[in-house]
Amino acid sequence: MDPLRFVVHSDYLCPWCYNAAVRIVRLERDYPGAVQFEWRSFLLRPRPSPGRDLERFRAYTRSWSRPGAEPDSGSFRVWQGDAGPPSHSIPPHLAAKAAASLGEEPFRRMHERLLRAYFAESRDVTDRETLRSLWRELGLPEEEFGRIDDPALLRETLAQHREALEAGVTGVPAVRLVGNDAVIVGAHPLELYRRWIERTRAHRDAGGAIA
Repeated sequence: MDPLRFVVHSDYLCPWCYNAAVRIVRLERDYPGAVQFEWRSFLLRPRPSPGRDLERFRAYTRSWSRPGAEPDSGSFRVWQGDAGPPSHSIPPHLAAKAAASLGEEPFRRMHERLLRAYFAESRDVTDRETLRSLWRELGLPEEEFGRIDDPALLRETLAQHREALEAGVTGVPAVRLVGNDAVIVGAHPLELYRRWIERTRAHRDAGGAIA
């Protein structure tokens, strides 16, 4: 039977999206071959905003303790050092899509690495040299880093953001089951996602529509 397909709208600057990413990896392990998640861009900061105050941003990062205290969470710490604040959402999405152009596994590794670098290591993932460094750390071909400048990737990123807005996404993470227009917003506990999967599988096995 074909796997259940989910679309996840997410932003690399969103702490709750980090938690959702950790939980979705767990779901993929719990339901091998039975579920499939496609990550799509959402832009919390769609336009550059240079000159943001570093100390105000550092104070904001103290709020990351809340998602960090949840079960099945990512790794978070208050911002350290003098890098940042991040300028806008687009650069890390371009890096992830550039990695995806090399294959599914490079994307998965870059996706996780971007989140960990930002939330756990205080690295500005909107800075080009930081992205280049992450690319190298993952052992991706140095000569392929230029894919990040492919205009098609920028068009794809912006199109996915527009698609999310048109679908009624008002916040992220937002998860939608393909074949069902309903969107679940928020990083929910693993058990909620499991119930959703189990209910849908049972309904489909009984000959019903996607629910």
